[in-house]
Amino acid sequence: MATVEANSELGQQIVEDAKRYVLYSWSVQDAINPIAVAGGEGRYFWDYDGKRYLDFASQLVNVSIGHGHPKVIAAIKEQAEKLCTIGPPMASESRSTLGRLLAEVTPGNLSMSFFTNGGAEANENAIRLARWYTGRHKVIARYRSYHGATAGAITLTGDPRRWPAEPGIPGVVRMLDPYTYRCPAGHPDPCPVCTGGPHLEELLQYEGPEQVAAVILETVVGTNGIIVPPDGYLQSIREVCHRYGIVLICDEVMAGFGRTGKWFACENWDVVPDILTVAKGINSGYVPLGAMIVSDEIAGWVRDKYFAGGLTYSGHPLACASAVASIEALQEEGIVEHAAEMGPQFEERLRGLADRHPSIGDVRGLGCFWGLELVKDCETREPLVPFNATGKDLAPVAQLAKAALDRGLYLMTHWNVVMVCPPLNITIEELDEGISILDEALSVADELVG
Repeated sequence: MATVEANSELGQQIVEDAKRYVLYSWSVQDAINPIAVAGGEGRYFWDYDGKRYLDFASQLVNVSIGHGHPKVIAAIKEQAEKLCTIGPPMASESRSTLGRLLAEVTPGNLSMSFFTNGGAEANENAIRLARWYTGRHKVIARYRSYHGATAGAITLTGDPRRWPAEPGIPGVVRMLDPYTYRCPAGHPDPCPVCTGGPHLEELLQYEGPEQVAAVILETVVGTNGIIVPPDGYLQSIREVCHRYGIVLICDEVMAGFGRTGKWFACENWDVVPDILTVAKGINSGYVPLGAMIVSDEIAGWVRDKYFAGGLTYSGHPLACASAVASIEALQEEGIVEHAAEMGPQFEERLRGLADRHPSIGDVRGLGCFWGLELVKDCETREPLVPFNATGKDLAPVAQLAKAALDRGLYLMTHWNVVMVCPPLNITIEELDEGISILDEALSVADELVG
């Protein structure tokens, strides 16, 4: 009993120190009340009181391989004993091996990687390289997007989180989204926005294709709604970019490394971008790491050029070692294939929830990457909470998330969308456990709808 009480007191102290000394991202600081996490294993983590939570969010959709994977932990330990850190001008075994592995697992002719500390820096370097490569300055990005919080990446971001950072970098142009549930064009047949190419062609007419360096998009939109593009959309964007010599950058920071049931989401539509940006699932966030992976053509062009970019921790040995082990585990354990097989299981259960809960307006996703869009009325599709809701306006979804948390299910929500994105190696039994709790928690939203 004394040990339990001591652990509980430690947890309380950790939370008190966090609230006093730590500045939390995207939050009102006085409203912060974090869980003090004592440990994690597989698809679960637990607090200092011993309460266990099923992680239906993979934290920030990054713990794809689950908590405490022994192969990745062993690789970090082994690398730490061998070589903890070395500067980017050097060559290290883990960095070189990871570069080779990424060339092997990425689609098409993507072959050379620049390593970063995360996804935002990968996107920063991608647009910088695209501008150098093309000699052009404009970049087209979508509204319902999140590309990171550094200066360039937050400007690319369409999410209102960019507003406090404005004015941002120059040259960013907005494109509408293939959001079929709330199509900004009204979704005529054929739809110029949701088919991709016609909408992009019109923008290029106004902006001048000879001035556009790149189009950057999340292959499957993550935080802003788990928006899966219609078949043909990505192919159409790819074709237009190719025709005008525009670099296509696919941001797969969230969707990459098996999340959609393919190694990379673009493979669902047999499209190869010119630049692929990754992070999160590359090593499940065990050590901060991201990468910008470029095509043979861009790699060939840059080989005799001065690359004006760098990071002190680019290709950090510990991070790269964890990524090598993670990729090997994905391969050896068939985790990507498992994620693909689980896709129909998610869809069946989530659509079952939609049949029972009038608060669910739309179900969409691929693999282990799903979203439930909550509405006040399925006919009018009025969102359960407003776009960019804050404070009291967020209460309905906040209450749902708390109801789930109280029952041992950790969810990630963004406005009126509940993201269902557990680790890729989740079992059927764990999925059913999470769906059962989510079923109970959704009754909170139903009452508010009723």
